[in-house]
Amino acid sequence: MVQNRISRIGLAVAAAAVAAVASACNQGTNNAQAPASETPATNVTAPSSSATDSPTPSAMPGASGGDAAANPAPDANGFCKSADLRLSLGRGEGAAGTAYRPLVFTNVSDHQCVIQGFPGVSYVGGDDGHQVGAAAERQGTKGAPITLHKGESAFATVGFVTIENFDPAACQPQPVRGLRVYPPQETASMYLDLPTTGCASDKIPGHQLSVKTIEKGTGEN
Repeated sequence: MVQNRISRIGLAVAAAAVAAVASACNQGTNNAQAPASETPATNVTAPSSSATDSPTPSAMPGASGGDAAANPAPDANGFCKSADLRLSLGRGEGAAGTAYRPLVFTNVSDHQCVIQGFPGVSYVGGDDGHQVGAAAERQGTKGAPITLHKGESAFATVGFVTIENFDPAACQPQPVRGLRVYPPQETASMYLDLPTTGCASDKIPGHQLSVKTIEKGTGEN
């Protein structure tokens, strides 16, 4: 009897201990889940939504617009840009199968600029404006800097060889639409309409085009 009573007391104590442990485990589990349930889901998407506030390239400081292209600022070194100039071809004179005509650069900007040296000149043809033959050969030495105020002009004498003087097999005659011109110290080209015929080959004896350094004035006597 005594032994059975002791056994029943032991079982009761063990059961109480198990219940206490289970209660403690349940309480710990609830405490671990509470912080997760309080975290707002919107925090996960916040960084991606803030990216839409970034400025577009057109709104960034320093972005160029149409006004800047229409009214170019003076070159940092003072040299004339293609956008500052207007091209024209003056009357010329012939000598020994070559016609010499002044290629005139007129400052049409609202600021003064400097022009010096040899322009790049070549024939172009076709709808794509491809170059026809070699570019003009430079003749003489580089001239002094010329300051052009608004409305003032300078010119370079261009020599146009009569291509009929060349052997057609060597010349490979091809229609020309005009001249592609690079002002000195400039990488943007200009175009001047001049329908004629040029040599597509650069193997001709001599040059179909020549150019001298730029001088002040229009080249007209």
